[in-house]
Amino acid sequence: MALSGVENLARLPELKKKLLWTFALLAVYRMGIHIPVPGVDSAALADFFANAQNTLFGLFDMFSGGGLKNLSIFALGIMPYISASIILQLLTVVSPELKRLQKEEGEAGRKKITQYTRYGTVLITFVQGFGIAVGLETMSSPTGAPVVLFSGWGFRMMTVLTLTAGTVFLMWLGEKMTEKGIGNGISLIIYAGIIAGLPAAVVNTVQLMTVGEITLFLLLVIAAVMIVTLAFIVFMERGQRRIPIHYAKRQMGRRMVGGQTTHLPLRVNTAGVIPPIFASSILMFPATIAQFSNVQWLKDVSTFLSPDSIIYNILYVGIIIFFCYFYTAIMFDPKGIAENIQKQGGFIPGIRPGARTCEYIDRVLTRITLWGSLYVSAVCVLPMFLIAQFNVPFYFGGTSLLIVVGVAMDFMSQIESHLISRQYEGLMGKAGKLKGRR
Repeated sequence: MALSGVENLARLPELKKKLLWTFALLAVYRMGIHIPVPGVDSAALADFFANAQNTLFGLFDMFSGGGLKNLSIFALGIMPYISASIILQLLTVVSPELKRLQKEEGEAGRKKITQYTRYGTVLITFVQGFGIAVGLETMSSPTGAPVVLFSGWGFRMMTVLTLTAGTVFLMWLGEKMTEKGIGNGISLIIYAGIIAGLPAAVVNTVQLMTVGEITLFLLLVIAAVMIVTLAFIVFMERGQRRIPIHYAKRQMGRRMVGGQTTHLPLRVNTAGVIPPIFASSILMFPATIAQFSNVQWLKDVSTFLSPDSIIYNILYVGIIIFFCYFYTAIMFDPKGIAENIQKQGGFIPGIRPGARTCEYIDRVLTRITLWGSLYVSAVCVLPMFLIAQFNVPFYFGGTSLLIVVGVAMDFMSQIESHLISRQYEGLMGKAGKLKGRR
């Protein structure tokens, strides 16, 4: 009898232990969000962020789970680690040494790249922390109250060291979560930060319905749209184009090996959530700069590129499509895959091995990436369309919606894999107790 469902957790103490580790480490992260950096007027900072929702500050605050708005010790969240990882991936394409470490050195090479990523995280955190400290000294609330109580180099160094220590601790927390818990720890930290604001959003929506700003019918329509969107995201994230691969039979010693048929799975959304993150960062940059500048043309550009404008959404879709192709080209190597298939004696039916196989895989990947980029663009633009047309709050933006659904699917698949593996272990254990005939 297959093990499935929550009722089976009592029979799997190892899985219970992993889940407890995961939730305990996430609880530590959420507690740290409420520990502020000294020397900041929290009320004035909250007033400032109330007017900065459509800037990079609002985007980073969402990924940090509200830590930037409170200027907590985890204000930068895990985003410096994500940025360092992306930079290392880009450098691997152009650096022969990094490419050799990744492909030839095996586990030792991966550990070396992980170490470089940690160093890059600390460097990025230092730069971002210093920029935040200097920027905070120039900020003031709409009422004119300064955000920093006592500015100067003492405040700057304390802020940089505190934010750097917080990010490094989060990085360690994510690695421990991956090692002792279930799923990818870094992804789960981002997931927890995003959904942390969901209860407040639900309460705010109910209050708007109570005062009559949202009708019950409109609320039901929005809920139906969200359910359909979630189902569509799950369907597309599981979508694959499976290229059949046949392996010829060959003699190895006294055994005949090969002859089986398998497939090469190509995901519809190979690039994941990186394209919308890049696109949002690029388009929100003018609005962020305008927050600290009195230059009129910057303010005009910021107004021109407001999220509810048609120009913003057209540029947003265009940049997402570009980065979907760009990041897919970096992450996926058709030439290397074609060479591996040929070395193992495999071939795609009707396609010659070698260069022809590489061209075929690249052509198929280009086609499905187009549909994947259009799907990501549609999901990212939908919340802005709902806000513009119906003037209702929509907590989950497109990027956060993709992250939440993707991480939840990965988490559940990890639990399912663990349950299945334990089931087969139980079957093998029973088989091992059977005695052979004498």
